[in-house]
Amino acid sequence: MSDSDDTVGQDFDEAVNMTAAQLSDWLDTDESESVGQDDGGESVGHRSGRRIVEILQKKKGERTGSDEEHMRKVVGYVHRHLAQRPDGDVSETRWRYSLMNWGHDPLKD
Repeated sequence: MSDSDDTVGQDFDEAVNMTAAQLSDWLDTDESESVGQDDGGESVGHRSGRRIVEILQKKKGERTGSDEEHMRKVVGYVHRHLAQRPDGDVSETRWRYSLMNWGHDPLKD
């Protein structure tokens, strides 16, 4: 694994603060399914969440190039979305729910 791959892994571990079990449970909720861009089916974020669960369940040495590409996408999304935090209590907001679909619960920070 190269240094850049190590950095991606570290950034991913910092961005994704939910466990595979927590994220999997979250993805089964109505709130999770109520947010995100979709094409008439599953939303992009929800689909990403399922992929994140798969990545989290792998040993770090088993991650593929495709996994690392998705990890970069997750890190970028989480960082961009955090920068758009709305004012006030975010506990029951679409903003939080979208982030949680990508494996980050802002209330855990």
